[in-house]
Amino acid sequence: MTGKNIGMLFLAHGRELQRYLSRWLRDADTAADLTQETFLRFVETGPAAVLQDRSYLFQTARNLAIDHQRQADRRRTDLTDPDVIGTLAADQPSPEAVVAARRELQRLDALLDGLPRRTREIFLLNKVEGLSYTEVASALGISESSVQKHLAKALQRIMPQFPRP
Repeated sequence: MTGKNIGMLFLAHGRELQRYLSRWLRDADTAADLTQETFLRFVETGPAAVLQDRSYLFQTARNLAIDHQRQADRRRTDLTDPDVIGTLAADQPSPEAVVAARRELQRLDALLDGLPRRTREIFLLNKVEGLSYTEVASALGISESSVQKHLAKALQRIMPQFPRP
């Protein structure tokens, strides 16, 4: 499309499109920006690919407005009364819970120390590092069934010491 034709299209629909966006967004500056963006997208798409110019422009403007509102919603932060903030519970475990968790970790570490070296290594790679059986097998140059057998041995030793509530 030539500059003259896009200019004619802008003259024909630009104001109507901007009014539409202004009503939708309640912000004339953003509406003006999105109107320009709409016409830019029209040019980038290639006018030959567009069957109905006006429909394409309004659908594109609508999509841009929705995207703009979603981004604004993600950025928005609501103010909270400082008095309310003081009454909120700390998002931290209690000192007792910290001590209990440390004891659990010490027990687990002692159990892991009692495992054969290869079994311990496989357990840590899978359960702590998050590697799959295939990834552990590949990293250690062993078969997946060996990985599974070592993990079963480790879990047989560890699980009775940490019963589920």
